[in-house]
Amino acid sequence: MAKVCFSCNKGPAFGNSRSHSMVATRRRFNPNLQKVRIVVEGAPRREYVCTRCLKADKVQKAL
Repeated sequence: MAKVCFSCNKGPAFGNSRSHSMVATRRRFNPNLQKVRIVVEGAPRREYVCTRCLKADKVQKAL
């Protein structure tokens, strides 16, 4: 399963970890995804949604 938000398609971002000597090694910044039951086309489905979309009510939670 891809680490991508169902609502906004936010995925991992990439950057560098910097040590004390400023040596750069690649790292990834993962979005804060939660697996929640949401209503998709009238039916409940379990999908990964980022917490920003949950907080902004961009998806409707299924009961």
